[in-house]
Amino acid sequence: MPGSRLDPNKSLEGYVGFANLPNQVYRKSVKKGFEFTLMVVGESGLGKSTLINSLFLSDLYSAEYPGPSKRHNKTLQINPTQVLLREGGVQLKLNVVDTPGFGDAVDNSNCWEPVTNFIDSKFEEYLNAESKVNRKSSPDNRVQCCLYFIAPTGHGLKPLDIEFMKRLHDKVNIIPLIAKADTLTPEECRDFKKTILNEIEKNQIRIYEFPDVEDEEENGMLKKLKERVPFAVVGSNRVMEVNGKKVRGRQYPWGVVEVDNLQHNDFLALRDMLIRTHMQDLRDVTNNVHYENYRYKKLANVSATDGKVKDGSRKPQDTNTADSDPLTQMEEERKEHRQKMKKMEAEMEQVFEIKVKEKMQKLKDSETDLQRRAEQMKKSLEQQKAELEQKRIAFLEEKRLWESQNKGDENMTLKKNKKSLF
Repeated sequence: MPGSRLDPNKSLEGYVGFANLPNQVYRKSVKKGFEFTLMVVGESGLGKSTLINSLFLSDLYSAEYPGPSKRHNKTLQINPTQVLLREGGVQLKLNVVDTPGFGDAVDNSNCWEPVTNFIDSKFEEYLNAESKVNRKSSPDNRVQCCLYFIAPTGHGLKPLDIEFMKRLHDKVNIIPLIAKADTLTPEECRDFKKTILNEIEKNQIRIYEFPDVEDEEENGMLKKLKERVPFAVVGSNRVMEVNGKKVRGRQYPWGVVEVDNLQHNDFLALRDMLIRTHMQDLRDVTNNVHYENYRYKKLANVSATDGKVKDGSRKPQDTNTADSDPLTQMEEERKEHRQKMKKMEAEMEQVFEIKVKEKMQKLKDSETDLQRRAEQMKKSLEQQKAELEQKRIAFLEEKRLWESQNKGDENMTLKKNKKSLF
């Protein structure tokens, strides 16, 4: 009835059954299975293949199918690998995308383009499948996570690391890893993590951010995970016995580095975050953020293209009317803003050039005036010097005449004195 209102907190007198909905979703999800696409990027020899095998406790890379660093072809190419994993009645179709040859060339300019093109192509495939009239459940091969391996140099990120993450941070969830962390001391590792985080913040790189939770216990666990980013990891598939316990690790003369020991490295925290706690969130962020951004840009371009009149009778300014597409209006406003900024920049450069010219002219005038005054002072000093020289010569002449006259008077006085004596 119009105007009737429902009680928001209605209690039931008996069992209805919709409380079983989560179980229905669970059974359907388990029956359908899950898909996850993981990309690994980094220079050769950083242990990418070993870490992937360690993460999923499976020989994804073996002697029959070696890892990227052991292949002969070192040119950058994208190699997706698909494997079906089963655990506790749940199946996971895992797609591992590796990039052999990344960063190994002498000139690594634009080496990220094959990676970005691959990610965009998977978005394009998913968008085309969604846009079909008869939509069927097509496989979701969108890249949901990118593990970026950083060399354990201890000196911060390389320019290639910064540029690559800046090119991909709005397309995929990036999780930075410090590879082969057993080559660093705990103090060096902590300092290296701080340096990396500072450079990521300085260059405005957006890595994967953990979602906020309300539960205090989960919030505490999440805080511990955040403190370990970037994850310093060690990978190994070798099982050895330490103190009567079988562990996976690496044997060194000074001891054993255990892969599954949080006191030795962050591998266990990475595996828990990537597989046990945040895999679904990585899928959600890919679908709701990165894919939606790609879809928005793609549809905006399509709308802008469809809005153009083929016969050219419509004027450019007519596209800015109130009934035009909002995406087109936003694009036109961006263009107008860019034009205004370019115009302001040109005017500021012109004013700057004028002020520089005026300053240079003032400096030239001051230099000319100083030179003129210096010349005048020089002439005045030379004239004073000439006058002093003339006075000195006249003084010497007067002195000579005075001395000669005094000698004559003295001679006459001596003669008179002699005559008086005789």
